[in-house]
Amino acid sequence: MSHCRNLGRVLFAAVSVGLIIIILSSAVSAQETPKSEIFIGYQWLNPGGTVPEAFQPPNAPVGIKPPSMGKGFGAAYTYNFTKMLGLEADFGHNWSDFGYESTVSAGPKLTWRQDNIDLFIHGLAGYNRFVENGITPKNAFGLIGGGGMDLKVVKRLSIRVFEADYVWAQHNFDDVVAAGFSDLQRPSLKGVRLRTGLVFNFGGAPELTPSASCSVQPNEVLVGEPITATVTTSNFNPKHTLTYDWTTNGGKVSGKETTANIDTNGVAGGSYTVTVRVTDPKQKKNGETSCNANFTVKEPVKNPPTMSCSANPSSVQAGTPVALTCTCTSPDNVPVTVSNWTATGGSVSGSGASATLNTTGAPSGTITVSASCSDSRNLSTNASTQVTVENPPPPPPQASKLSECSFENMDKIKKPWRVDNECKAILDDVAKNLQQNLDNRLVIVGNAEPTEKRPNLAAERAVNSKAYLSGGESKLGIDPTRIETHTGSAGTKTAEYWVVPAGATFSAPGTTPVDESKVKPVPDHPARKPAAKKKAQ
Repeated sequence: MSHCRNLGRVLFAAVSVGLIIIILSSAVSAQETPKSEIFIGYQWLNPGGTVPEAFQPPNAPVGIKPPSMGKGFGAAYTYNFTKMLGLEADFGHNWSDFGYESTVSAGPKLTWRQDNIDLFIHGLAGYNRFVENGITPKNAFGLIGGGGMDLKVVKRLSIRVFEADYVWAQHNFDDVVAAGFSDLQRPSLKGVRLRTGLVFNFGGAPELTPSASCSVQPNEVLVGEPITATVTTSNFNPKHTLTYDWTTNGGKVSGKETTANIDTNGVAGGSYTVTVRVTDPKQKKNGETSCNANFTVKEPVKNPPTMSCSANPSSVQAGTPVALTCTCTSPDNVPVTVSNWTATGGSVSGSGASATLNTTGAPSGTITVSASCSDSRNLSTNASTQVTVENPPPPPPQASKLSECSFENMDKIKKPWRVDNECKAILDDVAKNLQQNLDNRLVIVGNAEPTEKRPNLAAERAVNSKAYLSGGESKLGIDPTRIETHTGSAGTKTAEYWVVPAGATFSAPGTTPVDESKVKPVPDHPARKPAAKKKAQ
């Protein structure tokens, strides 16, 4: 009964912590809560307690502590009623040479959800089965209490970094222990289990993105008339206080709340925009949005300048300069100025109505050159012209050496052909290149030092590298028809990996193709005879 009271205190403490988390979580940003969660992973268990040793007389029982069980797995399913509260069904199983222990239980689960991690506690009750080799299996009621942490990877997948639980059950061994030995006749298992694995998340409402909508009233005024701008927001946390930053490119705007005033005194006629940036200082993710509204300010009719631009010549080879000229006039006969030369390619230098386009390094195609013309009343207009740039065709693709592997360390273990872990890491990168570039081929050039006497050693280094890329050991699955093997004359203990793009050829001097019908991969380890079973103790 004392163990039950202790476990009750543990569960009470877990529930209390859960309630504290619920209160604190009101300050955490809103996020999507999965409707269901499935955990699958590894489980380690120390059963705890002392049980009677098998094959002992009932009147002279001997106690033994069950050893830790490093072999095991666990699974759990949680249905979430709210963001914090869920109902969890749990299964765990561990085994060793001593026996095994299995649990099937269910109970409440409380989760504190944050942006990148979930912290949880749970209290479970259910079935506990304990088996000691040589003794009839024991079934009992059991309790589990504890918690852990999940690290979010993507929306539907998390990694359970750890789960630590207290596991309790009291089993009846009165069939193997005589009366008078109460500690061994009804022992309590007070164990600890640790878990890690993957959590798959399903269901849940999609996360809402904050938004804002702006409007102005009126949207068309004469110079000097006021304008009122307003903003309405949605999908923000209603408990948080928002900040509003109003800006405009026409007039002066004042206001820090959902309404602002625009003063148009001294504004030239034209179309302008008022923008507000809405921020929730307490929201780390999706805590900001913005919107804008357009308004028009009218003034006495003024005619803007007219302008046209030309390029000479209009079609050039890359690197040839082009003379640019723009002609601008004002229908109202006021002074005008040409400026703001820009180009979509190359670079423009010069000022006023004339400039020069430098096409050095520009890609083939059409370059648009633009300029603007403004009069003394700040009325402006834009004009552009186009220049066609022609480039020579690119050179054909070439084979290139991607990496190489050294077999120097293999002399120490007398396996100069072996692809060790360092070479395998290099070949993993080579495989990634081939997987990402399906048109690429690979040429492996094996080399050997003149002092190495093993026949075909250079070829074996090449075909062993190929076998790792295309064979079953690595599971890289590279199509062997995409890989050629050669021997080289570098005179080193290496294998070179050459990538050959589509349209390119491999023609490195001093290399010879390997006849793979004669040179086969050398096994990494020789086959071993099965070990004889140990006699029973």
